[in-house]
Amino acid sequence: MGKIIAITNQKGGVGKTTTAINLSAALAILDKKVLLIDADPQSNATAGLGIKQEDIKYTLYDVMSGIANVDDAILPTEVPNLDILPSTIDLVGAEVELVNESEREYVMKKSIGLAKKDYDYIFIDCLPSLGILTVNALVAADSVIIPVQSEYYSLEGLGKLKDTIAAVKKSYNPDLEIEGILITMYDKRLRLAQMVVDSVRDIVTDHIFDTIINRNSKVNEAPMVGKPVILYDASAVGSKNYLNLAYEVLVLNNDNL
Repeated sequence: MGKIIAITNQKGGVGKTTTAINLSAALAILDKKVLLIDADPQSNATAGLGIKQEDIKYTLYDVMSGIANVDDAILPTEVPNLDILPSTIDLVGAEVELVNESEREYVMKKSIGLAKKDYDYIFIDCLPSLGILTVNALVAADSVIIPVQSEYYSLEGLGKLKDTIAAVKKSYNPDLEIEGILITMYDKRLRLAQMVVDSVRDIVTDHIFDTIINRNSKVNEAPMVGKPVILYDASAVGSKNYLNLAYEVLVLNNDNL
């Protein structure tokens, strides 16, 4: 049975989708069977893996609405061992429709549950908010990866997010854990970046990944051609960072290559 890991931060622009795409791809290249669920109506993860809108028959919205089974909506990607459950802007409608659903917090968990048997890891790329879709992702997940940009203001929302995770754990998903906090967009030339890293390590008692994701132009270019960075430029710093992160995730989960 696969492990479900939500990647979330209510602050936008912290490398959430970038991490979802590239960590998924790195684990797939290491011969793990991986599914990436795009739970953001902006559908950046879908586009970032080269999936064209005209090739999408069903989406996460259709699965959560009961229109399609999860297996019917999953698409292969260019990366061997990596599939995606895509989204479109239609997913915005789920926020409204879920309000009147009974047990609305469990809809995603029930909808995607059958996929667990086919994958080693399932990642959920959450939208940058703490709304009902994000709560659904946290209820469905076994653990959470929190990307934190190496800038001062990124620390401000971390406490609120951890409160939300604690509330979900208490009320809906007692097994939910924080997989780790990931420092992203690190620029070693900036003294502030190292100060933020030091602050996170001083303040946060949860696991902090040893791997730090450096600022890297190749990481930013790769989504424009619909590829994870490791396919776009395997020698790039970003490719090495995400491979290191993948190895770290495997070690944390006692998962042998």
